[in-house]
Amino acid sequence: MRFISIVVSGLALLCVAAARPADDPLASVFAQMDAAAAKFKGLTADVKKVSHTEFLKQDDIDSGTMAVKRTRPHELRALINITAPDKKQVELAGHNVQMYFPKSNTLQYAVLDKKTTTMVDQLLLLGFGGTSADMQSAYNVKLGGPETLDGQKTTRIVLTPKHPETLPDVVNIELWISDSSGMAVQQKFNEHAGDYVLAVYSNMKINPNLPDSDVKLVVPKDAHKEPILH
Repeated sequence: MRFISIVVSGLALLCVAAARPADDPLASVFAQMDAAAAKFKGLTADVKKVSHTEFLKQDDIDSGTMAVKRTRPHELRALINITAPDKKQVELAGHNVQMYFPKSNTLQYAVLDKKTTTMVDQLLLLGFGGTSADMQSAYNVKLGGPETLDGQKTTRIVLTPKHPETLPDVVNIELWISDSSGMAVQQKFNEHAGDYVLAVYSNMKINPNLPDSDVKLVVPKDAHKEPILH
């Protein structure tokens, strides 16, 4: 389950673009989501992901790029290309997850079961066309307040799952929304015992002209195939 959470954490961006009501910052974020729901077609971005293990006081850091495309009204296809420290690619398409490791020429794959698919769907609703009603149906949402990240003014919101059994590893989710662009520049999945997954996004382009090939995993025919245990 942690594997799926980490994969999806690289996808659950809050892509929003609308005017902010000055009198209610939380209502502003909801308005931005609703405005973006009908417009979102895809995105590209640079990604840095920090997986922190509190017991070991250890951070595992991955960096790379991602491309996401809405192929149908409620369906997304995404390709994450990790370039450091170890090269790998992750594809999410419907209920299917694939990971390719060039060094070992190995393709890992999984078809998500109903429970895991529900978790993935909830996380995707955080940004890819999800509305404020979608968010509030799955999470209790509160305002975290203004914060400045790398010189950029943002508003932080905190989401707590209403049904913890669907996200057993997650205590809450923090999203930092840029005050200037109305998009998430950082998100943090807080887990139990102080563990967390922190994702930072930069060089983001919304609704680019993405060909299908940019969100499709291509592997050598002789790649070794093995199922992902989750």
